[in-house]
Amino acid sequence: MLDKKQFALIKEKYGYWASWAIWAAEGETPKSNVGDLSVFDSEDVLAHLKPDIILVGLNISRGDIKFPLANFHGARSEATDYKIRYALKDTPLWGGYMTDIIKDFEQKSSGKVVSYLRANKSFEEENVRIFRDEIRDLGVTSPTIISFGRDTHSILSRHLQDEYNLLKVPHYANYTSKEKYREEVSSIWRDLR
Repeated sequence: MLDKKQFALIKEKYGYWASWAIWAAEGETPKSNVGDLSVFDSEDVLAHLKPDIILVGLNISRGDIKFPLANFHGARSEATDYKIRYALKDTPLWGGYMTDIIKDFEQKSSGKVVSYLRANKSFEEENVRIFRDEIRDLGVTSPTIISFGRDTHSILSRHLQDEYNLLKVPHYANYTSKEKYREEVSSIWRDLR
């Protein structure tokens, strides 16, 4: 379990890149309340955090993250973060740590990110080093790391496959319903029970 001091450290050090797999309850629409960050204001939230589950995206696709822990909690109408909330609700993945493997690289096209990384291997290596620091700061030694999509999984596998349990789920921005996405992700969380 994460304590208050660790939570504050993670929020301060990684808060604009990361968050936790906890959201406010869905309201009238599937996307309602996804951006409500007040869920992190209660001390009770610490009891629900699972730093040994790490969900990893590729990069931030938009640069408008104005508050710590807002990544993966997009309130914009075109954001698909609501699918993650739906897929993880009432599963062992709820409360997991969420971050991107590539920091400070805003790009909507994953293909352009991958092309940049191919041409700039040291940039990829530096970001993996930062990710290792995140794991250390979380205070876990054997986390289960779950990548969102093939590109993220490829990066993690290149650098970490001999060290950690790496799993992959489809990316939540894929054109699929939230129900279908939950079904696709269920193969992962059922194995973690």
